[in-house]
Amino acid sequence: MRRHRNEVTVELRKNKRDEHLLKKRNVPQEESLEDSDVDSDFKGQNVTLDAILQNATSDNAVIQLSAVQAARKLLSSDRNPPIDDLIKSGILPILVKCLERDDNPSLQFEAAWALTNIASGTSAQTQAVVKSNAVPLFLRLLHSPHQNVCEQAVWALGNIIGDGPQCRDYVISLGVVKPLLSFINPSIPITFLRNVTWVIVNLCRNKDPPPPMETVQEILPALCVLIYHTDINILVDTVWEAVWFLSNITAGNQQQVQAVIEAGLIPMIIHQLAKGDFGTQKEAAWAISNLTISGRKDQVEFLVEQNVIPPFCNLLSVKDSQVVQVVLDGLKNILIMAGDEASTIAEIIEECGGLEKIENLQQHENEDIYKLAFEIIDQYFSGDDIDEDPSLIPETTQGGTFNFDPASNMQTKEFNF
Repeated sequence: MRRHRNEVTVELRKNKRDEHLLKKRNVPQEESLEDSDVDSDFKGQNVTLDAILQNATSDNAVIQLSAVQAARKLLSSDRNPPIDDLIKSGILPILVKCLERDDNPSLQFEAAWALTNIASGTSAQTQAVVKSNAVPLFLRLLHSPHQNVCEQAVWALGNIIGDGPQCRDYVISLGVVKPLLSFINPSIPITFLRNVTWVIVNLCRNKDPPPPMETVQEILPALCVLIYHTDINILVDTVWEAVWFLSNITAGNQQQVQAVIEAGLIPMIIHQLAKGDFGTQKEAAWAISNLTISGRKDQVEFLVEQNVIPPFCNLLSVKDSQVVQVVLDGLKNILIMAGDEASTIAEIIEECGGLEKIENLQQHENEDIYKLAFEIIDQYFSGDDIDEDPSLIPETTQGGTFNFDPASNMQTKEFNF
């Protein structure tokens, strides 16, 4: 029942996040002076799509830029942008052609912005952008010497990748990962870095089917830079995104868990579990708890050896019931996985103050939490659990369920999980 509850919670959480993060429209906070100057020809006019379409193919650079910018502004409106109307007008091939104009980076930027917002819509609208052959040109713009053009291309690709596994794999096949990761460097502005991190998360968000394992492995080292970044301005949003990304990976299979371990990211997750802001701590708790479900015994043992239990237990006193439940589930999974060494785990929990917190949770208003707390106390801290028959200690399988295996007795350095 606990495992089913956890799976339902994970799915609801994933759906809620996906609604907000799969695609994003670029809506400006306020109109710039440059905007006012460039589209002055359209001020005070009831500009029709036909007029925009005609002027967007003009040989006059100023008129063309004004028309493309007018299209972009229609697509950047806060409410009900006329995406379908613009697609039906036939403007997509014109905007895509503008992406080739290396001699006019302002035109490239405006066209990329307009296409970004078209791709932020429904799947059919995103597919219209893909079918117009915009993706190879966006990838080409990742190498533009103009940073605003690069950033807008990143944003557009993020929306396209967010449409689903088919688009994701298509963009990956064209070689998006390497140039995308090159943007993670000390000179990148914070807004740009946030977009890059969001696109990286989108690359590994869908799990049906999952992204290619080589892509995950290629991305993981870059997360070390993000999670341990020394610039306080970068830590809040990008680290949260990076740790949430890792929580998705540790929720996968044992191969994905091993990739996270081999990339050296477990100590960094634990660091954020202990030192991050609360939002990041919450994501780190999910990453750890997911690993205790998806991981092998030796992988969970490695987690314990990295001293995960004290900062994990510290979160048992927070007011967020979901976090408390996730931590209790993770601790329970670790204790189950430990088998004959459950007493060692229980001792660590008690020494770091975790036992007192679990005891207090037996009076929690949330029924699931107080029942789970009572279960942990009863099974592992009552004085009778340590000498249990080994045949009653469940061993995890790759599917995340438990089988009873009396022969399991894995030799390790410190813990005999």
